[in-house]
Amino acid sequence: MPSIVVVGANWGDEGKGRIVDYLAGDASASIRFQGGNNAGHTVVNRFGSYKLHQLPSGIFNSDSIAVLGPGMVISPGPLAAELTAVTEAGLNIQLVVSDRATLCLPLHALEDSLEEERLGARAYGSTRQGIAPAYGDRVMKKGIMVGWLNEPKVLLERIRFLLEWKLPQMRALYSEFQFKQTAEQLTAELLELSAPWQTSICNVTEPLQSLQQQGKTLLFEAQLGAGRDLLYGEYPWTTSSHVTAAYAGIGSGLPALRPDRIIAVAKAFSSSVGTGTLPTAMDQQQSFREQTKEYGAVTGRPRDVGYFDAVATRNGAELQAATEIALTKLDCLSGMQDLKICVAYEGHHKDNAIWPQTETLKPVYEHLDCWYEDITDCRTFMSLPKAAQNYVLRIEALMNIPIKMISVGPEREQMIIR
Repeated sequence: MPSIVVVGANWGDEGKGRIVDYLAGDASASIRFQGGNNAGHTVVNRFGSYKLHQLPSGIFNSDSIAVLGPGMVISPGPLAAELTAVTEAGLNIQLVVSDRATLCLPLHALEDSLEEERLGARAYGSTRQGIAPAYGDRVMKKGIMVGWLNEPKVLLERIRFLLEWKLPQMRALYSEFQFKQTAEQLTAELLELSAPWQTSICNVTEPLQSLQQQGKTLLFEAQLGAGRDLLYGEYPWTTSSHVTAAYAGIGSGLPALRPDRIIAVAKAFSSSVGTGTLPTAMDQQQSFREQTKEYGAVTGRPRDVGYFDAVATRNGAELQAATEIALTKLDCLSGMQDLKICVAYEGHHKDNAIWPQTETLKPVYEHLDCWYEDITDCRTFMSLPKAAQNYVLRIEALMNIPIKMISVGPEREQMIIR
């Protein structure tokens, strides 16, 4: 029963969507196991170009079920809109949504925005989709479970319980806060927003276990990357869930999962969106950002871009317990004359395996020869220019994990398998 987990080695936006899309053709289930509407996985294939937020990137295999696991927070309206967009494009989606997942309410998105505005210059760089408040309510035992959408009386009771607790706090903290909906009105709104996918709600463990017993391939997909993990990332600029492969089983509905492959995805350069640090940031970023289209898929915010950070990526790959690495966007480095890799940091962090974040870091760079050829039509490793081969091999040596997949363009076919 092969199981493959695709996770990020850096801060997110590594290109996991294209890796999942490539692998999905052989999978019987494509599963998201954490996060919510703050994800932005871009997939380019024969169906077109899509930015997926809650749906897994493997939905383009119509024979595969699409699973939203119990570790997710589900935004009901945006999920309905996303389903409409992909079905209008001719896709047939076999969706199952965990009854144990948490609802992310419009009220959570409002709370998220108000808190970012209150923090001002100290803001966390949230996508303002309500992810942190929704997870926070779940931890405080005030969350709204997806399964209650099938029990309107229970849903109304729990909404009342939530509002009695949350609204006084929000009115006290945010002077501009206004909320005029009653519990009855909010319940009715949630039932209406979720109506397009309400019949998909179930105990997702059952279909997944059935596929396991048949020896089918299961494909698990995380959002963001190791540097944003709630426990091990660059705190407090983390996400609000666990983005590591170790959480794939728990967050998907298969707690006893033992993955066969864990693929840590990393870009051939570094990038980061939101608040936090990027030690290898380039001095002149705008032209490279435009060339590589490095903008947040949810917010449209410009990403910081930098040279490949082998220290952070090795740390992330180890945190993910990766068995292999997928390197994306190698084609974007064609023609880069100042080609270099961060191989260490100066100071006491240079031998520190913990994600560095307690001081201003000065990278130690190793310079490599560049290449000028267009590599987007390369389909084998040996067809790459020698300098490009050496770049990949040097990263592989620094990671001490094999690089088995290399993308040389956004299309599904633009993939080199080693």
